[in-house]
This record gives sequence, structure tokens and C-alpha cells, in this order.
Amino acid sequence: MIDKCVFIHTNERQWLGALVAQYSFRRNSANADKFDVQFVHTRDYSYLRAREGQSFLRGGTSRIWHMADLQSFTPLRFLPPQLMNWQGRAVVTDPDVFAVGDVYELLQMDMHGAAVMGRHRSGKEDKRAQVATSVMLLDCAGLRHWDAEKEFEQLFRSEKDYKEWMVLGYEDPANIGYLPDCWNDFDHLDANTRLLHNTKRKTQPWKTGLPVDYTPADKFKDKPLLATANRLRTKVFGEYGLLGRYREHPDRCQQDLFFGLLKECLRDGHVSEALVREEISKNHVRHDAFDVLERTPDLQVRAA
Repeated sequence: MIDKCVFIHTNERQWLGALVAQYSFRRNSANADKFDVQFVHTRDYSYLRAREGQSFLRGGTSRIWHMADLQSFTPLRFLPPQLMNWQGRAVVTDPDVFAVGDVYELLQMDMHGAAVMGRHRSGKEDKRAQVATSVMLLDCAGLRHWDAEKEFEQLFRSEKDYKEWMVLGYEDPANIGYLPDCWNDFDHLDANTRLLHNTKRKTQPWKTGLPVDYTPADKFKDKPLLATANRLRTKVFGEYGLLGRYREHPDRCQQDLFFGLLKECLRDGHVSEALVREEISKNHVRHDAFDVLERTPDLQVRAA
């Protein structure tokens, strides 16, 4: 059994991104035979579907759980230690995280006694302890107390808050370590980037021009009038009504990286043309994807 694994948690809406991400982890590692890459998909966990349309606690307010939301996969990021039978090392990533460097270096990193590591979510002093769990390095033996299904259920009984859970707010600080930002580089790509995260959902390069299909973060808690207006918008126009469309990513290099990887996926048979066309028909992928592929330059030679 391979004791090192990268887990990409995903749902239907981000399936193409997840496939391209999987390809990138193997493509850009000189040690691809020393770790596995697996998916953790929402379709395989019935307890997520069972809560469709129900209220849960998020940011101190009540929100509605929708499986169709762009990020319905997030509760699954706490499953890998159990999937590894509490042994070995794991990296868990969002489906919009793409390897530029060798993820095996991360899997081998000295954790200095921590059981879980992620980058600082924010540079603000009052949020410095918060962890961006969209990429985590896990020592599975030290995380036997993680129970993803139980903690998910606690959200619906207001025993835990989604936002606190997502930033490891309930974890013993002694178990937490911090990664250099390059291992979860937020919409930033340079020579130091190891894992690029297209975290600004509205500018994900493969979504440009599509109607927004995610629930925005609730930033109106301290602005009652705006909060009321947002609730009215949802009630009248639906969860995603009046939210506009995905915009073009401001960094062309990041668009070229994604479509360069997709180009290779199609060439190598990792992704089929039929699948891309199906994803386009479902509004999961921008409608001009094949036009963008035609004008995307080839990537540099992959890792030896």
C-alpha cells in the first residue's frame, strides 16, 4: 500500500478542474510513482445529499445547504485521514488547485510535530491563526479525532459553525503548523509557486462567461440594510439570481496554464473531447473552451 496520497475533493460542477488537477500532480512530479492521486467526490457520500435544502450554521447566520453549489465538496476535505486508515501522509486539495512544482516535496516535508499544516488564510493580525484548508498536509495518525460526517451533521444542529470548521477553529493549536504560501498560492503565479490555487471563484479561467453558480460569502453581518437586501434578492430571484457572470482571469498566464494542461490531457487521453463537450453543455465549462485551446501555447517540457 502506498503510504502517501493526494486527495482532490470535488463535485460535478468542478469535475473537469479536478481531472486537470490530477493530471498536473503527476505531470509535474519527478516522483509520481511514489504517491497516489485519488478523488473524493460528493456523489459517493449520501449524508451530503440527505441534507439538501436544510439550514446550517455559517458565519453566525443560517444558510441553506445545496448539493448543486459550486463548493458543496468542502465538508469532504476532512475525510482523508479516515480514507488512509489513519496511516501515512496525505495532501488534500480543492479541485481548482494545480501543481506547478513537485507535490512529493510537500508530502515529504518535515511537519515538526504538527498533525495538520496549511497556509495562513489571511495576513490580518486578528485572523493569523486561521488556516486555509483548501490545501492541507496531513499526518493521518495524528488526526484520529476527525470525523467528517459527524462534524457535518453538527452544523445542522448549530453545534458547530461552518466558517470556524473550515479554518480549523476547533482544532487544538498544538496540532497545527503553517505552510509557505507557495504551496497554496492564491491566484498568484511566479517562479516560486508550487501549487496554484484559482481561489477567486468569479475569475476561474474555465468558467469565463458562465452564470455564477456559487453562494457568495456573507459579508453583510455588520451591515443590516445590505444583509436584508441580499436576503430579499435570494427570496425573489433565487440563490444565484442577479449575481452576474464569471469574468476573465486578470492574469493570462494562469489561463494559459489551465488550458495548456487541458490540451495535454486531451492529447494524452486523460480527458476526452466528449467529456469536455458534455461539461460545456451543462454550463460547467465556458462555451468557447475549444477556441481558447486552439490559441493556447504549449506548456514547457514536463518534469523528468
